[in-house]
Amino acid sequence: MRRKPLERHQTLREKILETIRESILKGTLKPGEKVAEPELAERFGISRTPIREAFRQLESEGYLTVIPRKGAVVTELSERDITEFYAIKSILEGYAARLAAEKLTAREIERLEQINRKLAELAAEGDIKTFFKVHGEFHDLFIDAAGNEKLADLIRQVGMKFNRLRIASLSLPGRMEISVAEHRKLIEAFRARDGEAADHLVSKTAELGGKVLLESMKEQKPGKQPSYMGEAMDL
Repeated sequence: MRRKPLERHQTLREKILETIRESILKGTLKPGEKVAEPELAERFGISRTPIREAFRQLESEGYLTVIPRKGAVVTELSERDITEFYAIKSILEGYAARLAAEKLTAREIERLEQINRKLAELAAEGDIKTFFKVHGEFHDLFIDAAGNEKLADLIRQVGMKFNRLRIASLSLPGRMEISVAEHRKLIEAFRARDGEAADHLVSKTAELGGKVLLESMKEQKPGKQPSYMGEAMDL
């Protein structure tokens, strides 16, 4: 009988980060609202120092804005933020895919297939939290295979700053399934060593991610949380 793998317990810092992320994605903490240090410190039974460290990480991910002498507030995201991020993502990751098409080994392409099969399972289960993590592994593989370290660093820096947008986009109905389908096309382009097709596929998929997120925001009535907030509540 096979033993189940041991679950890794979250560290206290990870619990703090996840608590705040969840509250923002659910809409419990709204844009512009202050995140109270004392309440978090009391809830977790710790000093404010680790809370402030968590705030700094969440600021780097685009969830919070830390204001001197005021504290941390939930970052407000505009349509311009979405448009600019996905335009940058489209160009940078598209170029990485073009380079990777010439350099990916047969074993790496098979690994991409394995990862995408896992993503299909997660999409069927509706597990957005794990899907987002594994989705990152898929992209990291071909970005690293491109062989341009500065490009890879830049993509990750920009991506980290807008993690909130990326999760929101993948959380929209049908987006996980679309992502899996687009990955299949991308793998075929890699297998054919077609850098132009790979560039085009990655660019268009990024543009679609931004477009559907913008449309979702525009459809909401004033004062109502965007629909992706509810979809992402299990993060």
